[in-house]
Amino acid sequence: MRKNTWFYREKTMKKLNNSLVPQQVIGSQMDVVEQRKLSSLIQAQEFFSAAAKRLLAVNEWGKISGLSDFKIFAPDGTEAIRSAQEGDFIRIDIPGPGPLSGGGFDWVKIEEIGSEHDGDQEIISMRVRPCPSPFNQDEQTAHFLKDHATSTFTIRRDRITVWAEEHGRNEVANTDEGNLIDRTRNLIVGFSAKLGLSYPQWKLLVKGLLDGRP
Repeated sequence: MRKNTWFYREKTMKKLNNSLVPQQVIGSQMDVVEQRKLSSLIQAQEFFSAAAKRLLAVNEWGKISGLSDFKIFAPDGTEAIRSAQEGDFIRIDIPGPGPLSGGGFDWVKIEEIGSEHDGDQEIISMRVRPCPSPFNQDEQTAHFLKDHATSTFTIRRDRITVWAEEHGRNEVANTDEGNLIDRTRNLIVGFSAKLGLSYPQWKLLVKGLLDGRP
């Protein structure tokens, strides 16, 4: 009976994670994982809770990872000083020039946030997708990747082990939209990401989500 219960819980966790991580169809993919094993179940539960809060505290991502600057904007375009919610925009200021279509920034939209808690296992995931700037009316994707791409950020716990993960799917450089400057910039940044140069940055983030420091 215990084995069947474990199998059901594991299946539930995988189902939620798979529902938020799209199937890989085109372009590149990336999977970045970091884990911590705690000394007791109580410690692991508290550790997961703290990491889950950091996952949704997008405005703090730059501080805990030493990465680019991240800011949440509500669906109406106003800056939001709160935890992330579905429908929010995230403005990303990566090193170097940003796309003119995004006002000098890359933009993604939070498509879905999901969570599940089942006994000794729990998970929270957030999926984002490149999108136009909420301040631009021309509908051009303001990101170095096309809007086929997604990033799914996950915090999960299985008994006393906690993981932080980033899963990039369908990553293709956005070279079809915008002016020549934006297309050239997106080609360079997108090609760098394809070569794996973005992996160290996401690794810093998943470590920061777990440890709360860069």
